[in-house]
Amino acid sequence: MSTPPAGGPLLSDRQRLAWLRLLRSENVGPVTFRQLINRFGSAEAALAMLPELAERGDATRRIVIASPDEAERELEKASRFGARFVAVGEPDYPPLMRLMDQPPPLIALKGRADVAQRPVIAIVGARNASLAGIKMARQLAGVLGQAGYAIASGLARGIDTAAHTGSIDTGTIAALAGGLDVPYPPENANLCAEIAERGIVLSEMPFGWAPRARDFPRRNRLVAGLCYGLVVIEAAHRSGSLISARLAGEMGRLVFAVPGSPLDPRAAGTNGLLKDGAILVTDADDILRAIAPLIGAPPPSMEEFDEPADLSATPPPSDAERDRIVEALGPTPVAVDEIIRHTGLHPAQVLTVLLELDLAGRLERHSGGAVSLLAPDL
Repeated sequence: MSTPPAGGPLLSDRQRLAWLRLLRSENVGPVTFRQLINRFGSAEAALAMLPELAERGDATRRIVIASPDEAERELEKASRFGARFVAVGEPDYPPLMRLMDQPPPLIALKGRADVAQRPVIAIVGARNASLAGIKMARQLAGVLGQAGYAIASGLARGIDTAAHTGSIDTGTIAALAGGLDVPYPPENANLCAEIAERGIVLSEMPFGWAPRARDFPRRNRLVAGLCYGLVVIEAAHRSGSLISARLAGEMGRLVFAVPGSPLDPRAAGTNGLLKDGAILVTDADDILRAIAPLIGAPPPSMEEFDEPADLSATPPPSDAERDRIVEALGPTPVAVDEIIRHTGLHPAQVLTVLLELDLAGRLERHSGGAVSLLAPDL
């Protein structure tokens, strides 16, 4: 089975350190990171500009920038743990994750990198899964693994655990919500260690990071980004598995669901997915038939970092133009294109002001590229 082509050359040690410093600096997420690299050409140049950009965005205090020593310590911690940081353009970066909208610039990875180069299918579902659901997850993972697929999940209790154990012999990938050294839940620490030996564990969070509630949707995004298709087995309404399914659909991945009894609340979410057009699954062949045409097909445009934009012909925004952009923003998310049309300003000027607001901690980014203005702290 073929997968999207491998990435480009490796970062130098100096570049990797600068990338990690930039990514660990305050208010720098994947979108801001990419814009900074495109704007200034390198992470080192972007780091030098962070204080000025945040000040232009009316930051209430000086932005906290990760120091070289802090980044060095994290790199050393990863090395002692047997892990490494892989950049989005490098060959060992999981292929389909490069096709995500704003992929994580760096991921911490431990294990056999070749497992992530296989076609991946994700299996997720309820933490309080039934015995039947657990059995289904193990069986599907085993058959799909024997067919040459790696199985991705989120190391949670229930269905996730069953998916990992069912594919541990053929290749499984665990995406974590916290640092690689803080597996969650704690009772899956041994399973996580075994996956790291025989498959892959990966995370975009710093080492030592204990996962919080807000981190699990980010983990779900990684699971969805890894795969050609995502299978949901038992999910109640408003469950994290439904977030994974929504993210997978937004990325253009196939969404599958195993039906359940209308009397079981754990089947409410999966049955709802089927009503909304998810592919019904009663055995592994349902998945294999749907996925097979995608393997080897030309992938969509790769999400790589662009060449730095030439802004020499575009004057920086004036204070009045900054005010126009800020006035166009509010607590309701709005598309960047709408801001450009409304203000009549050059796209580079609008993006510059949004970048400044982001670094000042005044902007919130939403799915689909929309942005909103955060309310000031009282």
